[in-house]
Amino acid sequence: MKKWLKRFEDIMAASAYAEAGEFETAKDTFREQRKILLALSGRSSDMNAFRYAVNACKRVGAGLEIMYGPEARDSLKRLQSELQREGIEYSSIKRKGRLEEEIQLYTEKRNNILFVVIEAPSEAGVSSKKAGRKFERAWDKLKCPLVTVSRPSAA
Repeated sequence: MKKWLKRFEDIMAASAYAEAGEFETAKDTFREQRKILLALSGRSSDMNAFRYAVNACKRVGAGLEIMYGPEARDSLKRLQSELQREGIEYSSIKRKGRLEEEIQLYTEKRNNILFVVIEAPSEAGVSSKKAGRKFERAWDKLKCPLVTVSRPSAA
């Protein structure tokens, strides 16, 4: 009920801004609600997932939330300057546990996450059907779409 009331308040505030002719402020009020969650693993292929998330944010007018662990701290620092250049509103969340569990817990509490972007598992890790099913089961309880980004194949 609290989430619904908060959303209603935001809608009413946005409509008041729109009535006053402040259309950009009204759009920004809604934009703050829509987020894309990017999970960084600390590997070099995180850049592909990052690029995808940035492009999606720009297309749909969403903000970016970045979940990272200690192994991805350096990656996050490098990416922050690019986010500022792109003009994308972002925040970061330091994770403490396993990536899958942290993402599921986080998205259960947040209904404004449009989708989650992660790096695809390594090719060696999903080569067997058993490994592929294990990967899928790990994400069964996720409350929003999951986008896995892999490295472009060499042509």
